[in-house]
Amino acid sequence: MRLLVTGGAGFIGSCFARQAVLEHGDEVVVLDALTYAGNLENLVELKASPQFRFVHGSICDPDAVSRAIEGCGAVVNFAAESHVDRSLRDPDLFLETNVRGPRILMTAALCASARFVQISTDEVYGSLGETGRSDEASPLAPSSPYAASKAAADLLVGAFRTSYGLDAVITRCGNNYGPRQFPEKLIPLFVTNAIDDQPLPLYGDGLNIRDWIHVEDHCRAIRVVLERGAGGAVYNISAEFERTNRAICAMVLQHLGKSWDLVRHVADRPGHDRRYALDPGRLRRELGWEPTIDLETGLAATIRWYLENRGWWERVKSGEYRRFYELQYATRLADAEQGANKRGPS
Repeated sequence: MRLLVTGGAGFIGSCFARQAVLEHGDEVVVLDALTYAGNLENLVELKASPQFRFVHGSICDPDAVSRAIEGCGAVVNFAAESHVDRSLRDPDLFLETNVRGPRILMTAALCASARFVQISTDEVYGSLGETGRSDEASPLAPSSPYAASKAAADLLVGAFRTSYGLDAVITRCGNNYGPRQFPEKLIPLFVTNAIDDQPLPLYGDGLNIRDWIHVEDHCRAIRVVLERGAGGAVYNISAEFERTNRAICAMVLQHLGKSWDLVRHVADRPGHDRRYALDPGRLRRELGWEPTIDLETGLAATIRWYLENRGWWERVKSGEYRRFYELQYATRLADAEQGANKRGPS
């Protein structure tokens, strides 16, 4: 099979592309705009493969999409602006990439008679209470501009399916972790900061709960949906590992032998959802998928990767990343330090 993998130089997309070529023998065309989170180093294992081709371009560029999709039987759309904090600063960029981009891709997929897989997020369901899990019939209640843009795209996929007969499926997943994740996300941010004995900025009380899954399990689930998912269906993907951000922070520090003194409770972000949790029952019942990597094992391996690949993340934690990090956390960290000094030692 020849696949178009959009956003394939990013964290999750590159994992899927590697699995497709190295484990399934597919031909893979990666289309990526190489914005701040796209990194060709993530595809180095595929560089010499005759089954791999890279196209530098945006999903918002119809000409680039037309060049990339030629001969492809399926499109797997990972391309997205995905960081909530960035969406609070620039919602328009998220609407462009996350809504207009999929519309252009779906139009091209229709012309190519290709299957379309939209990679969505648990955040479209909004915040849950202390119990229960969101299933595919749960209402969409996004809280952030990022989540709203992904929910809009999901609705657009459904409209293309109903109106034009597009062979489309949607997957919704929780928080991913693993090697090569851009360090604006919680686990690589905490791991790389802790390695260098830098502060770990923990939002609010740290008790927001997320549903964690290793990126390799996520990508294998997407593969199952691509091959056997029912047209028009939505599939939740979850390994059902719920943890508070505080608990993840403690796990990272314990693995690295670092002190909790590195943690700084910083001002929470606006509209910070308290809890996400997905019910993956449909995926398990209908398609037989099961996760294979438990959180403790996966996190330990992930931390080991960052310890052994300092060069990768030091190159990433410069330029655009550094400018955003200073903008996002400098004032919060300064306020946290000032508050700690006023209180004195605990």
